Amino acid sequence: MSQVKGLCVMDVDGTLILEEVIDLLGREAGREAEIAQLTSQAMRGELNFETSLRDRVFLLEGLPISVFDTVFNSIHLSPNAQEFISILQRNAILVGMVSGGFSPIVERLAKSLGIAYFSANQLEVKGGFLTGELVGQIISPQVKKDTLEQWRKELQLPRERTVAIGDGANDLLMLKSAGLGIAFCAKEVLKKEIPNHVDKRDFLEVLPLIDCLE
Repeated sequence: MSQVKGLCVMDVDGTLILEEVIDLLGREAGREAEIAQLTSQAMRGELNFETSLRDRVFLLEGLPISVFDTVFNSIHLSPNAQEFISILQRNAILVGMVSGGFSPIVERLAKSLGIAYFSANQLEVKGGFLTGELVGQIISPQVKKDTLEQWRKELQLPRERTVAIGDGANDLLMLKSAGLGIAFCAKEVLKKEIPNHVDKRDFLEVLPLIDCLE
């Protein structure tokens, strides 16, 4: 059996970090207002996530890949997120990140936090520039849920030993499939469906909810 006692899967943009990376990329492309509006609508559940994502990524065409350095240096962890992750890891709860954002940022974030399990969207690059297209599997709401399930099975954990944390409509299926779903500083569409929510942006406020993993 696995030595891991539990699994906590976190959304990234708007949850683990304060920002929405796609909006920061939009700023670099000079399309921030347009992209931010689409992001906000998608997170409230007003737009199909995958269609909205493709529409937003299309507006990033022509950005150089050096933009990821700029954006990575612009993001901020939510208060006490690093301490929260460290506490879970010390208690043999594996932390994973599943993001509707982008692998160049999520991978660097995962490495900086000592997180081995992560999944995010891949942006197509040609000649050192973004093409405005995505490649590979889209991290849709269903894929977020499936990823949690896949990791749980790999770790041989029962459902009740899983936690999912997110803030947007695209996290709903994942939160419902976990033993404990937590809506963190979440949109109303999520809070209506998920009974456990933390409305103060401080990850230490999440810890008391996870005592089921002890």
